[in-house]
Amino acid sequence: MKKIIMLCIAVINITAVFGQNTLNTIIKDSETQEPLIGATAVVQGTTNGVIADIDGNIELKNIPDGEQIIVFSYIGYETRKETFNFPLASTEPIVILLNSKGEHLEEVVISSTRSSRTIENIATRVETIAGEELEEKGNMKPGDIRMLLNESTGIQTQQTSATSYNSSIRIQGLDGKYTQILRDGFPLYSGFSGGLSLMQIAPLDLQQVEVIKGASSTLYGGGAISGLVNLISKMPKEEREISFVLNGTSALGLDVSGYYSQKFDKVGTTVFASYNLGTPYDPADIGLTAIPKFNRYTINPKFYFYPNDKTTVYLGLNNTVEERIGGDIDYIEGNGDSVNSYYEKNNTDRLSTQLGFDRIVDENSKFSFKNSVSYYDRNIEIPDFEFSGVQLASFSEANYNHIGEKTEWIGGLNLWTDKFTQSNVAQEEAVDYNYTTIGAFVQNTWNISDKFILESGLRGDYQNEYGFFLLPRISGLYKFNEKFSMRIGGGLGYKSPTVFTEDAEKIQFENVLPLDVANTNAEESVGGNLDINYKTALSDKSIFTINALFFYTQVNDPLVLASNSNNTYEFQQPNGYIDTKGVEANSKITYGDLKLFVGYTYADVNEHYNGTSTTYPLVAKHRLNNVLMYEVEEKLKMGLEAYYFSPQELNDGATGKQYWLMGFMVEKLWDNFSIFINFENLTDVRQTKFDTIYTGTITDPTFRDIYAPVDGFVVNGGIKIKL
Repeated sequence: MKKIIMLCIAVINITAVFGQNTLNTIIKDSETQEPLIGATAVVQGTTNGVIADIDGNIELKNIPDGEQIIVFSYIGYETRKETFNFPLASTEPIVILLNSKGEHLEEVVISSTRSSRTIENIATRVETIAGEELEEKGNMKPGDIRMLLNESTGIQTQQTSATSYNSSIRIQGLDGKYTQILRDGFPLYSGFSGGLSLMQIAPLDLQQVEVIKGASSTLYGGGAISGLVNLISKMPKEEREISFVLNGTSALGLDVSGYYSQKFDKVGTTVFASYNLGTPYDPADIGLTAIPKFNRYTINPKFYFYPNDKTTVYLGLNNTVEERIGGDIDYIEGNGDSVNSYYEKNNTDRLSTQLGFDRIVDENSKFSFKNSVSYYDRNIEIPDFEFSGVQLASFSEANYNHIGEKTEWIGGLNLWTDKFTQSNVAQEEAVDYNYTTIGAFVQNTWNISDKFILESGLRGDYQNEYGFFLLPRISGLYKFNEKFSMRIGGGLGYKSPTVFTEDAEKIQFENVLPLDVANTNAEESVGGNLDINYKTALSDKSIFTINALFFYTQVNDPLVLASNSNNTYEFQQPNGYIDTKGVEANSKITYGDLKLFVGYTYADVNEHYNGTSTTYPLVAKHRLNNVLMYEVEEKLKMGLEAYYFSPQELNDGATGKQYWLMGFMVEKLWDNFSIFINFENLTDVRQTKFDTIYTGTITDPTFRDIYAPVDGFVVNGGIKIKL
């Protein structure tokens, strides 16, 4: 009897084992057919579930016999329930398509590499700030893009004026003059017009920001030695967009921005306008402004014409007018005297046009032409000295793109003119220049296989003062599998010399001598980088990604500003070079509604002159970026930030202090509007707390390098409306 009972138990157990089934599915977006990494499948009424891998594959095990309901879900998509009768007749994977709840998340298409590809299929390493990330960073500084860029790994904004807040951008530790800032591919912020550009660009009408680090002169000509930043504007869509941002700060600042866009049958338009106000602010109570007094007006309308479904013509206008004054706060507030008399005025007037023509020749070919003309008038004034001038520049380009079965070709010609004329100065003392550059380029992208993409390019530029430059570039992308990929690339670059550098900006160009063009060479560079990416699902709620970039750039014949015994400054080219090498590492972990970003930058930048090496000033060799975000979709966003800057070598031989910056942001969202508040620099870190910002007297100060914040703890908040 005992043997019979044991036999029955064994049969029951075997039946139970064979009664457990497995379902294999592939979860995809119903429109794009892209796999949905992290989608889930759960047997209804149980805790039996599993998460989709990098390919959208799901293997759901231990499903009982009989009719079972399987629930498929993914954040931002409609939940789908399917009934299956187990065991199934086939073990082949079943494709499950999920529909987005609302608007689909658009693929990130990159335009800065000149071939419009998704970011996953570009051999050149490109970083993007777009979508929610762009909006979140915009909450912190709705009036300009300085913070938006400064909080990215490998990028550091350098304040060049202690009292007027002027700033430039450094990529991988190199001087701001080696970074090219573009607007929709137009070089509108170079030379004299680059001095205040970071402080005069509001982010509301930006669709995304694209950053390419390393030599990019092959793509866009001179100036992009350390990299480029391309600000991509929003384009009109059939659905109307109206948005407003109203922001106020505890430092009595005000930002008001508005944007409208819509596409009709044959025409479309976008209009952006903003007003920005700054009130003189001195948190250190030292008598000098940390935030200057300023008023800025910006208007940027753009008109689109679509004569047919293959042709687009657009014409845009941008105008920015600003009056800015920093310095002795008593003087600025109208209480100046013989002691309180220092000031620094910046009055600017920027006017530029953008004209474009795009024509789809056939299903594989496209022709594009674009032109911009820009006028920039700036007046800088300090006691007993004034520097002013007008920069008139133009840029024209025609290119042709052809896509084959495995290759893509793009070639083009461009003409770039750049003229600066200094005002109210003797001709022999003027720092004028008049540059004309004619360029031709060709680029090929070759899909050698499903795993390997090769991108190569060649540019030839003729510059009227400095001759001919041949600029090759090559990049490769290898996908080991869906989780692991690697990019490697490099190229040559050059920069046409001008007096408009960070060092000259710091002294308001006072007593800076004109360039000796006959005895000056263009600055030339060589550089390369290696980029490694890994992405995987850790659980049904968690995804982990990590990226590491190893970089090296060498700039030969660098232009250095040196002081003479007669209190003048001249640009010299010492025998040697500047180089930067290091690594950027970024990791991201998502768990449900939580996202953690951790970034680290190591930048070792050195000057090598006449056999001697010294540390390049104003570079934080070690930087940490930490951001923790909590987001309930379309309801609530919360962010906590912490940034570390290691000690920096200063131009006067001293070493700056290390410091941490912390911030906290909250945004509550409703259907058509949201309210946000941002606490910036929570611990009130200021250079004036642990170091000085000037020597001499308050009447005639000599300013030191600014390597830490001077404005301290500031709260800003406001409302965003979308109609």
